[in-house]
Amino acid sequence: MSQNALNVLGAVLVPCSYDPLTGYYRDGCCNTDDHDQGSHVVCAKVTQEFLDFSLARGNDLVTPRPEHRFVGLQAGDRWCLCAMRWKEALEAGVAPPVVLECTHERALLFVTLAQLQSHAIQSSDKP
Repeated sequence: MSQNALNVLGAVLVPCSYDPLTGYYRDGCCNTDDHDQGSHVVCAKVTQEFLDFSLARGNDLVTPRPEHRFVGLQAGDRWCLCAMRWKEALEAGVAPPVVLECTHERALLFVTLAQLQSHAIQSSDKP
């Protein structure tokens, strides 16, 4: 994990969410390294439509899993999503909005900046 991680805009990566506490490292940021097999790098504001889609794909993001320090998500929560899951949701027409400032540059290995920008929201609320 780099302390000087960059976002998709080429600036310093900004925290995604502290409540719920997100990130591969549960540090609030969409930080990553080679151990992060899922590339949890896209900071998204999840929607109910996306949560339902993810559950149908076998990834339950709603049920709390305290053993993994996971509280369960609700629509409106910000969360570091796996880049490929976000891409699948994009292709299915249910991609949740993303916060570019909080999305790690590694996301660009999976999706284009234009794809992310087409779903971008402002980071106006606190992480």
